Amino acid sequence: MDDFLKDFFPKVYRRKQMHLKETDYCKYDSQILTLFTSSLYFAGLISTFAASHVTRNKGRRASIIVGSISFFLGAILNAAAVNIAMLIFGRIFLGIGIGFGNQAVPLYLSEMAPAKIRGAVNQLFQLTTCLGILIANLINYGTEKIHPWGWRLSLGLATVPATLMFIGGIFLPETPNSLVEQGRIEEGRKVLEKVRGTSKVDAEFEDLIDASKAARDITHPFRNLLQRKNRPQLVIGALGIPAFQQLTGMNSILFYAPVIFQSLGFGSGASLYSSVITSGALVVATFISMGFVDKFGRRAFFLEAGAEMICCMIALAITLALKFGQGEVLPKGIGIFLVVVICVFVLAYGRSWGPLGWLVPSELFPLETRSAGQSVVVCVNLFFTALIAQCFLVSLCHLQYGIFLLFAGLIIIMSSFIFFLLPETKQVPIEEIYLLWQNHWFWKRFVTGGEKVGAKSGLGV
Repeated sequence: MDDFLKDFFPKVYRRKQMHLKETDYCKYDSQILTLFTSSLYFAGLISTFAASHVTRNKGRRASIIVGSISFFLGAILNAAAVNIAMLIFGRIFLGIGIGFGNQAVPLYLSEMAPAKIRGAVNQLFQLTTCLGILIANLINYGTEKIHPWGWRLSLGLATVPATLMFIGGIFLPETPNSLVEQGRIEEGRKVLEKVRGTSKVDAEFEDLIDASKAARDITHPFRNLLQRKNRPQLVIGALGIPAFQQLTGMNSILFYAPVIFQSLGFGSGASLYSSVITSGALVVATFISMGFVDKFGRRAFFLEAGAEMICCMIALAITLALKFGQGEVLPKGIGIFLVVVICVFVLAYGRSWGPLGWLVPSELFPLETRSAGQSVVVCVNLFFTALIAQCFLVSLCHLQYGIFLLFAGLIIIMSSFIFFLLPETKQVPIEEIYLLWQNHWFWKRFVTGGEKVGAKSGLGV
C-alpha cells in the first residue's frame, strides 16, 4: 500500500513511482523491507523451542493460549506503529505466536483425530491458514482505499483471530496423549472416550499408555531424536519435508504475489486482486486434498502435484525470459497467461506440499519425541521461510527468470525424495506408524531390533 510505503519505506515508494507501469525485476529490492517480512519468521524459529517445552510439560492447549496472546500483542503494536522499530517488534510478537501455534496445533489435530480421517482433520490446519490468507488479501483490497490509515486497520484486525484462538484454547479439552504423558491417566481415558464417541477404546488407550511410558523414560527428547532408530523421522519428518515445503517456491509466490503482479505491470489494485485469486485457489486445493488424502494416500498427492508444479515453473521461466524485464508493459494476454500458470501451480501445491508438509511430519514421530520433533519441523520450516523471504526479491533482481528454473530443479529433487524414502501412512494408527519403517527397503536397516518393538509386539496391527 502506497500510504504504508510512504511512511516507512520512502525509497521503495520513490523507486516504485518511477517504474509504475512497466515491468522491472528490481523494483522492490530492499533489505529493510525484506527484514520487516522475515523478522516474523526468525522470531518464530527461536520461540518454537520454548513452545516445545510448554507443549510437552503443560499440554497442547497451553501453547495455543500463549500463541494467541502473543498474536494479540503483535497486532496492537503493528497497528499503532510510528516507526520501523515498532513495526519490527510487532512482527516479532506475531512470530512468537506462529512459533507456539505451529508447534501445538498440528499435534493437537493429529492426536485428537481417529486414524481413518486423521488426514482430513489435520488438514483443517492448512485450510484455515489458507482461508486466513484469502481473508487478509480481501481486507487489504478493502483497506487500500482508506487513506491515509487503511494499513493500520489492516494490521490491527489481526486481533480478531487472536481473540478467537484464545477463546478456543480456554474451552477445548486437552488431547488424551498429552494428559497421559502428564500422568493424568483417568482424565486421558475420559477424553479419548468422548472424542471417539465410544467406551471401546482399550487397544488405542493401551497404545497410548505404552507410548507414554517410553516418553517418560526420555529426559532429553531432542537428543533422542538423533538416535539411529529415529533416523527416518529425523530425515523425512524433521528436516526433509519442512525444508522442501518452502523450497517449492510457493511462499515466494504467496508473499510477494502483489509485488510480483505489480512488477509484472498490473498496477496496485489489480495486483491485490490477483493475490485474492491465488489465495482463493489455495483454499479450493485444500478442500480437494481434505476430500481425497485418506482415500488415495499421501504419496500419490506429493508425486502427481509435483509433476504439475515442475511444468508450471518451467512455463513461468520461459514466458518471463521471452517477454519480461526490458522496462516494457506486458501484453494483456501474457499477463493473463502468467496468472493462470501461477493459479495452476497454487492448486497443485495447495493439495500436496502445503497441507501434507504439516500432516506427514505430525504423523511420523513417536510420542516420546513428538513435541521435540514438531519443534524441529517448525524451526526448519521457518528457517527456510525466512531465508527465502530474505533472498527472493534480491534473487528475482539478479537471477531474473532463472529463479523459477531453480525452483523447478528443486521440485524434481524433492519428488524423488518422497518417491524413494516415504512409506504410505494413510489410515495407520498414529502410535503404530513406527512399524512401517521395519518393512521399508531403506529404513529397515536403521530401526530393526529395538526394545520398543519387543515391548509392543503383542499389540495387533
